[in-house]
Amino acid sequence: MFKEHPKGLPVLFFTELWERFGYYLMLGIFFLYMTDFAPKGLGYSTEMASDVYGTYIALVYLTPFLGGLLADRVLGYIKSIVIGGILMALGYFGLAIPGDTFLWPSLFLVIFGNGFFKPNISTLVGNLYAEEKYKILKDTGYNIFYMGINIGAFVCNFVAAYLRNEFGWGFAFAGAGVGMLIGVAWFIFGLKHIRSADIKKPAQQGDASLMSIALYVFLPAVLTAILGYILPNMLLGHALFGSASTDAFIFASIPIVIFYFSLWFRAAKEDKDSIAALLSIFGVVIIFWAIFHQNGAALTVWARDYTNRQLPAVVENVVAPLGLTEVKYKDVLVIEKDGKSIEIPSALVSAGNKPTELKYKTSTDDKVDHFIDTAGAKVTKAEGSYFANMSPGVKNSIPGNEPYVILSTEIFQSINPFWVVFMTPVVVTFFSMLRRRGKEPSTAGKIGWGLFITALSTLVMIGAVIFSDNGSVKSSAAWLVGTYFVITIGELCLSPMGLSLVSKVSPPRFTALMMGGWFLSTSIGNKLSGVISGLWNSFDNKVYFFLINFVAAGIAALAIFLMMKWLRRVISQHN
Repeated sequence: MFKEHPKGLPVLFFTELWERFGYYLMLGIFFLYMTDFAPKGLGYSTEMASDVYGTYIALVYLTPFLGGLLADRVLGYIKSIVIGGILMALGYFGLAIPGDTFLWPSLFLVIFGNGFFKPNISTLVGNLYAEEKYKILKDTGYNIFYMGINIGAFVCNFVAAYLRNEFGWGFAFAGAGVGMLIGVAWFIFGLKHIRSADIKKPAQQGDASLMSIALYVFLPAVLTAILGYILPNMLLGHALFGSASTDAFIFASIPIVIFYFSLWFRAAKEDKDSIAALLSIFGVVIIFWAIFHQNGAALTVWARDYTNRQLPAVVENVVAPLGLTEVKYKDVLVIEKDGKSIEIPSALVSAGNKPTELKYKTSTDDKVDHFIDTAGAKVTKAEGSYFANMSPGVKNSIPGNEPYVILSTEIFQSINPFWVVFMTPVVVTFFSMLRRRGKEPSTAGKIGWGLFITALSTLVMIGAVIFSDNGSVKSSAAWLVGTYFVITIGELCLSPMGLSLVSKVSPPRFTALMMGGWFLSTSIGNKLSGVISGLWNSFDNKVYFFLINFVAAGIAALAIFLMMKWLRRVISQHN
C-alpha cells in the first residue's frame, strides 16, 4: 500500500489513525453520554445535547484557522502537531471525570488541540508529495491517509462500547486519551521521515501580520461571539438561530469569513483564481458536512430509538462477553426532577435510607447502589423508552422485570468507518482505472459527484421512515447499513479530495491557512448539522426531515457542476 509513496506517509498514516481513534471514540459516545439517564450520564434533553454536540464539533473545526496560521508563520507543522496531540489527550482524560464540572474545560482543550493538530498533519501529507515523481500520486496518497483515519474510527467504537458497558463512561473517555498519546509517540518516533516536509512559509509583502490578524480577526470574533450570545435574548427575548450558543458561533464566524475573502482581495493577480476556487469549494461543501455529521446526532437517535437492535442468540453469545451489548427493562420508573429525567428498572428499586430516597441498580450486573432523592420529583410507572415502538407481538412476549439484551447504540458509529476501510481500495482502483483510460474526473468533479451521492444517501433514510411507518415500528438495521454505505461513497469522493485540492491549488505560503479554511467550512457545516438535528422533534413525519437534507445536497452538487469548467481550468494550472 505504501510501496510507491514517500516514507513519511506511514508515519502520518498511523499518527492520524490513533488521533482519530481517540477523536471518534469520544464523538461516538458523547451524545449518548449527554442524554443517558443520570447518574451515569448527564441527563440532558435531546435538544440540549444536539446544541452542545453541534457547537462542539463546529468549534473543533473552527480552531484549525488559528493552528494553521501559527504553523505557517511561527511554530512549523511538527511542533504544532505535538502540542495539539497533548492538549487533546488532556481533554479526553478530563472528560473521564464524572459530572459536568470538568466538561467545559475538557472540551476547550480538545477544541484547541485539534486546531493545532488537524490542519497541519493534512498539510504535511501534501508536502511529502512535492517531488515531481510523487505529484501524480497525491490524490491516492490522501485516499490512503483517509483510510488510516477510518481504521481508527472503526475500531474505536468497539473499544468504547466495551469500556462503557464494563467499566463506565469515564473509562471510555480515558481510552480516547490513551489512543491520542500513542499517536503522539508514534509521530515523534518517525520524525526523521517527515522533517523535510516541515517548511515554514513566512509572510510576504502585502500579507497581514499576526498582530493585525489578532486585532482585526480574533478580537472581533470574540466580541461578536459575546454580542451574539447576549443581544438576541436581550432585545428579542429569544435566540435568532435556535440557541444562544448557535448565535454566538454564527456571529464569531463572520470576522473569520471576512478575513478569508480579504485574502482574495489583497492577493497578487496570479493567486486570485486559486483562492477564489478554494473559497467557492469551501462554501459548497458546508452542506456535505451538515448532512454527514448527523451521524452523531439524528442518525444516532434513529439507531437508539427506532432501530431493532435485538440480536440472534448465537450472535449475542459472541458479542455479550465483549461488552458490546446493553440491557433494557420493559417495566421502569421514570423520575423527573430539575429538568432531567431518570429511567430506572422497577425490579431493581428498593427503599433508601430516607423517606424520599430510592435505592436502585441500573442492571442485574451493576455492583453499585445508586441513590436519588425524590422530594419534589414526579415519579411514574412507565414502559421503557426502547419498547415504545416495538411490535405488540414481540413486546408482549418480553417479561417486564427481566433484562432484555440488545446491541449497544455506539456500534452503529462503526458502520461508516468500516465502509471507508472496505471501499477505499475499491474507489482508488476505480479512479486508477479511469486515469489509465484518460477519463478520470478532476478533483473538483469528484467533489461534485460526492455531493450528489450524499444526496442519494438521504433517500435511503426516507425509505427507512416509510417502511417503519414513520418509526411507529422498529426499523431494520439494514437501512442504516445501507445509508452509511451510500454516504461513504460520497465521502470518499469528497473529503480526501478536498484535502488534496487545497494542497494542490493553495499559494504555497497559504497552504496551512487555506487548510484551516477547509476546516472552517467543515466547522460551519458541523454547527449546521447540530441545528438541523435539534429540529428532529419538530417533524412529526420524519420523511420531511430527510427530504430537506436531500434537497440541500442536490443544490450543492448542482452548484459544483455549474462551476466545473472554471474549476478545471484553475486546477490544471497548478498540476
